[in-house]
Amino acid sequence: MPEFFPLIAAVVAAVLVVLVLSASLKIIRQQQVALVERLGKFRKELRPGPHLVVPFFDQVRYTLDMREQVVPFPPQGVITEDNLMVSIDSVIYFQVVDPGRAAYEAQNYRAAIEQLTMTTLRNIIGGMDLEAALTSREEINQRLRMVLDEATGKWGIKVNRVELRAIEPPPTIRDAMEKGARAERDKRAQILLAEGQRQSQILAAGGDREASILRAQGDREAAVLRAQADRQAQMLRAEGEAQAIGTVFEAIHAAEPDQALLAYQYMQMLPKLAQGDANKVWIVPSELNDALKGLGQVVESEEVRDYVSNTVRRFTAPGKVDVHAEIEAQAVRDRARSDKTVERAIADAQAIDSAARARRKPVAPELSSRPSFTESPQPPATPS
Repeated sequence: MPEFFPLIAAVVAAVLVVLVLSASLKIIRQQQVALVERLGKFRKELRPGPHLVVPFFDQVRYTLDMREQVVPFPPQGVITEDNLMVSIDSVIYFQVVDPGRAAYEAQNYRAAIEQLTMTTLRNIIGGMDLEAALTSREEINQRLRMVLDEATGKWGIKVNRVELRAIEPPPTIRDAMEKGARAERDKRAQILLAEGQRQSQILAAGGDREASILRAQGDREAAVLRAQADRQAQMLRAEGEAQAIGTVFEAIHAAEPDQALLAYQYMQMLPKLAQGDANKVWIVPSELNDALKGLGQVVESEEVRDYVSNTVRRFTAPGKVDVHAEIEAQAVRDRARSDKTVERAIADAQAIDSAARARRKPVAPELSSRPSFTESPQPPATPS
């Protein structure tokens, strides 16, 4: 047995060395800081990496995470200025900047931050009504961050950002708000629908008005053209009758008529006077006997026969009237006038279209605005 004592002593010494080394060697991970106390008093900070400490005298009391931490707090009931209870769920982003102060200035800095957040929220929301609290979230975040950053600065903690995740009003208030929002949307929809119908009616009325103006102008042009056509037809008929009368008149004068010829013509007109269903009674004029007597004497006279034959030889027919040439010339003049009228109508239509486009461009979106329509210029009357 005595020969085993050196071996046992060596093993015990090795175990003691291992225990001392394990107690002396401290490895700190990245983004962490360890606080070492010697006999209950703060000794030093250990940064990331391996470190040696005095075993059994130095002890790692706190190990703090230096990364930015995200701490969500449970929903808290807060009373607004108009005495409504709302539930607020918040999130705080903070970072430990001084490990010694964070470990020794506050017993539990997370619980302290949570309580400070609750009291600050009550103070801020208590000075706002429900509508302001719902619409001023950014302002609440800024004010809460400033208060927390100022209060936690002495703890070695920096509050980077505060966010309100949700602000939940009571169910009754939420239902009332939803009904109000729905009513507001319905109101806007009805206003837009009414505005659309109003604009549609205005445009339809403008289109009907312009169409009526164009129809009236077309009717006027058609009436003018019909009047011109009637006038030209009457003029042509009058010219034809005048030429016919002139031809007959010249023929009569060229023949040098006498009493016998007139009597003969009178006899030719008698059958025409007797024609007609309404002629029940035919009165023979007293001059008929004298005309017949004179006609008989004229027929039996040798001088009259010679006079008629000589007159026939001297008679010269009037020049022939070229009716087709006159009609072609009149057609050329009518086409020229029609082309001018069509060009004038096209120009008037383009002017009306340009005025309508100019009126439609500056249409105002206000409900109270009433668009005005400028009277389209009347085309000049077509010269007859």
